[in-house]
Amino acid sequence: MATATQRKRIWGWYFFDWASQPYNTLLITFIFAPYVKELMDDGAAAQTAWGFGIGAAGFVIAILAPVLGALSDLSGNRMRWIWGFSLLYVVGAYGLWWAAPGDFNLYLILLSFAIGMIGMEFATIFTNSMLPDLGPRDQIGRISGNGWAFGYAGGLVGLVIMLLFLAESADTGKTFIGLDPIFGLDAEAREGTRAVGPLTAIWYAVFMIPFFLWVRDPKPTRAPRGAVKKALAEVVATVRALPQFPSLFAYLGSSMFYRDALNGMYVFGGIYAAGVLEWSVVDTGIFGIVAIITGAIFAVIGGRADDRFGPKPVIAACILVLTFVAISIVFISRDSVYGIVVGADSSLPDIAFYVMGALIGAAGGVIQAASRTMMVRQAHPDRMAEAFGLYALAGKATSFLAPTAIAITTAATGSQQLGVTPLIALFLVGLILLALVKPQGDHADAA
Repeated sequence: MATATQRKRIWGWYFFDWASQPYNTLLITFIFAPYVKELMDDGAAAQTAWGFGIGAAGFVIAILAPVLGALSDLSGNRMRWIWGFSLLYVVGAYGLWWAAPGDFNLYLILLSFAIGMIGMEFATIFTNSMLPDLGPRDQIGRISGNGWAFGYAGGLVGLVIMLLFLAESADTGKTFIGLDPIFGLDAEAREGTRAVGPLTAIWYAVFMIPFFLWVRDPKPTRAPRGAVKKALAEVVATVRALPQFPSLFAYLGSSMFYRDALNGMYVFGGIYAAGVLEWSVVDTGIFGIVAIITGAIFAVIGGRADDRFGPKPVIAACILVLTFVAISIVFISRDSVYGIVVGADSSLPDIAFYVMGALIGAAGGVIQAASRTMMVRQAHPDRMAEAFGLYALAGKATSFLAPTAIAITTAATGSQQLGVTPLIALFLVGLILLALVKPQGDHADAA
């Protein structure tokens, strides 16, 4: 009975990844971002605006994440926090419906997007902190990898629904299979593509039901008096003490850079393809399917490699692959591939970018799943939510750096290709710092 109950909790935890993944897949990367480029009709300007908008949301997340994690450790009841931030997710995602052609307020749409993104990221802090409660230490790599794969599968289903039945081509008004958008949505007003916001919101609300039904939080539910003040004090003390834990300090620094670079790839992948390769929303969606399929497959494989070899070598291998991709995409354009000039009707640039998408999906899924298990190994067992708050801080403290650096470089050069070059440096810094990380963390020495 206990085994069946534990299995149910694990599956409930998986459903958070399934429910939340469409925000990344449909909004950040493959559908909504390219749609913004279509609305603005200027790839460089769209990439610049998108960079500053995402960067601002990341700044808010960086400031609040560790405090919220510490407060959760003190007061318990992580489920209450997940409920609250889930509401932000749904409201923010739904608001993207109002990004209508001809009546497009970029600032309000970016604000709505940021609200949803903040909700997703903060909910993720608390669900990630539940990972060590789901199984023994030697199995959490597999659990994390399977959860990430399940999330990718959810993103894939959502993307397929968008491409087949909702997202219309700007030229033909038809979906990928030649249909009018379902539910009588007006293709001329781009209601099929704009429906990505409500679809993402409703998807999350429906598929979080198993999570809330099956996952139970063993933490206490009563907050002590002065919990917020105490949480702030504990975060300050923890940050000050980080140099005393060199492995944790190095890992937070490493993940800060390589995850920032990876998020830059996700955030700008769709808008880059739309601007440089002149892809439509549908084209970018197909690119997304390729990336998601490889991501799901390799997340499972990576989870097993994580259990066998540990997360550190898995993360290092993924950084090397992603660095290769970051270098490669600079040399892929409609006119040339790795310096080889091609004709305007050549499919080689498209094929090359599809290959890059497959590599991003594969390495990106593995590295994110392995990063969760590495954080469990580095964290103090009694302060897991605070640790994942610091992990979110590490992921977001410079989360404005990649988007802002890309935005500034793009604006300065007027080139989307040169604009993404900061990603190369971020991956390399992350790899160098990873060499200083102990595979079992600082606490292994004291055990």
